[in-house]
Amino acid sequence: MKNSRFLADYGMVFVLLLLCAYFSVVTYKEQFPTGESAAEQVVTSIHEQAGKTVRVLVITGVQPGDAEFADKLERDLAASGAHVLGVAKGEPKDARELLVKISASGGKVDSIATTQTASEWVLFSDLNEDFPTLGTPRLVTPHSYRWPNFLKSENLLNIANQIAIIAIIAIGMTMVIVTGGIDLSVGSLIALSSVLATRFIRDYAGGTLASPGGMVLACLAAVLLCGMIGAFSGAMVTRFDIPPFIVTLAMMLVGSGVAYTLAKGESIYQIPDSFIWLGRGADLLHLPNAVVLMLVLYALAHVLMSRMKLGRYLYAVGGNREAARLSGVPVRRVMMFAYVASAILAGVGGVIMASQLKSGSATYGNMYELYVIAAAVVGGTSLSGGEGKIFGTLIGAFTIAVIQNGMNLTNVESYTQKVVLGFVILGAVLLDKIRRKETSFTRHE
Repeated sequence: MKNSRFLADYGMVFVLLLLCAYFSVVTYKEQFPTGESAAEQVVTSIHEQAGKTVRVLVITGVQPGDAEFADKLERDLAASGAHVLGVAKGEPKDARELLVKISASGGKVDSIATTQTASEWVLFSDLNEDFPTLGTPRLVTPHSYRWPNFLKSENLLNIANQIAIIAIIAIGMTMVIVTGGIDLSVGSLIALSSVLATRFIRDYAGGTLASPGGMVLACLAAVLLCGMIGAFSGAMVTRFDIPPFIVTLAMMLVGSGVAYTLAKGESIYQIPDSFIWLGRGADLLHLPNAVVLMLVLYALAHVLMSRMKLGRYLYAVGGNREAARLSGVPVRRVMMFAYVASAILAGVGGVIMASQLKSGSATYGNMYELYVIAAAVVGGTSLSGGEGKIFGTLIGAFTIAVIQNGMNLTNVESYTQKVVLGFVILGAVLLDKIRRKETSFTRHE
């Protein structure tokens, strides 16, 4: 029993770690630094090879970090006494124009500082033959090193940022599933929330000139309206005893239809540039703001589910609704809370998505309900109700994100990724069923 409970609570942590280890091994590649740190290496190499008064051309492409690389090189070389004869940022034709100009003026070049990607241009393969008047310049690039692409800091932050919306909505989904229900409407509520928030900003808060306060009020209104839809779903389930699957399926269609009607089939983008603060900004410890919000919400949800009476009620309703009712648990109010929380968090997810994409659209959130349910199930939440942990859901969300990211890094086709993800979900449900049968058999023993 103890081993079974330990594996149920923490087994997915080990699976996640194994996945991270596997993708780290298979993406272990030679890396070429960029940006300012790479520029510092190149400056040092140039002075070691040709002295302080070296004549240098700086040539870079348009890859991320190349502009910072070129600017840092130009500043540091000039400060150290080197002669920067010219800088070319862009395509090979831009570099060729610079070389032709220097060659026509009779200038000599000792070194060409460039990135590894740009150094592979065909332009540099016959440099001495094409531009003999330049002398014999050396190509100087940053030193390479070996490191897994998966473990790059920007990739790990990308994983966290991409899964933030699914993970946030999965909090509410976990509560609903723990009570023995399901909520299929969350994907449509993402779209509806994004459309409502951006339309409120465009029509009532000043559009592209909207103030921060106006944007906050618009987003709160969108989230609250989603919460009202969740309250309606909860009322249909608790008051009229309609199966949650049917109710939330109907609201999924209603939410999507309303979103398309309000958006008139178009994206709403007349919003300020500052609106991206929540979805793309990073203020605390350079973590994306959406990830910070996700962590805060998980901490609060963990306290609610493990330390508060309402959390115990959620588990009691999912474990045995009639027994919970006879024990004095307000079953209807508890279930209503779960559906309202799920809808509100879906609304928050819609606002984050609108912020990330700087627009609202009725096409957002497509199939997200399945990913959210998968995150909860893979994290150990039982579809039979009564079992599940909030942090388990977070682990489940990251497990799905790591699988998708790892397959992207290893060039696995998108349709194959769907097959893999489907089997992962099926395997998680199967393991839950096996574990529940073993637990039941042990208790009878």
